Amino acid sequence: MNVVPHALRSRDDVFAVLETVKDPEVPVISVVELGIVRDASVTDGRVHVVITPTYSGCPAMREIEDDVRAALLAAGASDVTVQLVFAPAWTTDWIGPDAREKLRAYGIAPPGRAESGGLITLTRRRAPVTCPWCGSTDTRLQSEFGSTACKAIHTCNACRQPFDEFKAI
Repeated sequence: MNVVPHALRSRDDVFAVLETVKDPEVPVISVVELGIVRDASVTDGRVHVVITPTYSGCPAMREIEDDVRAALLAAGASDVTVQLVFAPAWTTDWIGPDAREKLRAYGIAPPGRAESGGLITLTRRRAPVTCPWCGSTDTRLQSEFGSTACKAIHTCNACRQPFDEFKAI
């Protein structure tokens, strides 16, 4: 029987380790802060982690799974299973206030609140996005498609800086 290091005896221990695993596309927030780590358990040194992708085609998921596995093995897990689940679907509402502030400080406009039921209200014009650099709402959408599929590109008319917006889902 394996002796389990003190670092990995509980769900909380696993979450503490996963707080160090950064999102490869947004390296200022952890996978826990992003809200994709849904659950974890430890049994006789074996760790089981449940994660939900930000969207079903997210290209970073394989890297995230590898990083989660590597971090937990380095912390003393004898075996790590990463289970990918799609329900309930991830929402930007799972990103906490501290992580939203980290996004803003990094130069990415944090997402607004997702609409109830996962539906999007159709409007003639999107609500303005606040510039993470100067705080102005005098911004314009440049492209719905940013550096990754979960971001859009905006430009601030006040400070003239381009910035990404983490889309609300």
